[in-house]
Amino acid sequence: MDRLRSMEVFVGVVEAGSFTAAARAFEMSVVMVGKHIADLEQRLGARLLNRTTRRQSLTEIGEQYCEQCRQILAHVQSAESGALAMRSSARGNLRISAPVAFGSALLAPLLPAYMAAHPEVSVDLDLSERISDLVEEGLDAAIRIGRLDDSTLTARPLKPYGMVICGAPAYLARCGTPATPADLAQHQCLDFLHWRRVVRWRLGQPDGALPSPQPSRFRSNNGQAVKQMALNGFGLAMLPEIVVAEEIAQGRLVPLLCDYMPPLRPLHLIYPRGRQTTPKLSTFVDFVVENFGLA
Repeated sequence: MDRLRSMEVFVGVVEAGSFTAAARAFEMSVVMVGKHIADLEQRLGARLLNRTTRRQSLTEIGEQYCEQCRQILAHVQSAESGALAMRSSARGNLRISAPVAFGSALLAPLLPAYMAAHPEVSVDLDLSERISDLVEEGLDAAIRIGRLDDSTLTARPLKPYGMVICGAPAYLARCGTPATPADLAQHQCLDFLHWRRVVRWRLGQPDGALPSPQPSRFRSNNGQAVKQMALNGFGLAMLPEIVVAEEIAQGRLVPLLCDYMPPLRPLHLIYPRGRQTTPKLSTFVDFVVENFGLA
């Protein structure tokens, strides 16, 4: 028999004062009430109730067991109520992973608006270039740049991700403006630490040749640090368009070699497929698609 149900019936018998009253409350026969009590007593190897034709009373073991049953049933009720609440409104901890540049420049500045709209949601934002395993690491969603491998994840396409080479006006006035990718060999090119030497500064060119910038005097794993060095006139940077859009619009950085930039890269929001969607996840998916989705 269902042990929790038997516990409910047992507590019901104690609170109602008789098998008959409990049977009415649970809409079952008196015989079935007796079977639930007998099943518990057989599991425990002890009598829970002393029962005569006129009255019933708890044994010492029954009194202790009844109180523990009340606590267990209260915990179950609380767990069920919490689960129902999480299904009815956005609440709980939302764990997200995103690339450093996208997360710091675009996603993080908008999260206060999401959290203000959903005050019972807390957010953990992990910014990393590492490809995380959503299921294994308990993540609710992640932003991914580039082609996706076939998987069991649901993927929502977002606006493609483009790169731009740029430099500060002061640097260009001092060192000149590159007209072709080959000219980059004469310039200070700021690098990302995670770029492999064989793919750094890969550009789309008619002849398929790759430029060979001189070794960089500055490298970082953070796009904001690279951007700051470029703004200070220390060299040229290849950065996501979204990271430098404001500085380019203000004239603080100048886009270069626009005709040679590589194709736009796909950008997706991914989350586990088949996981029962909670309001905290569904509202975040809607939020990301609204702000970064395809037009």
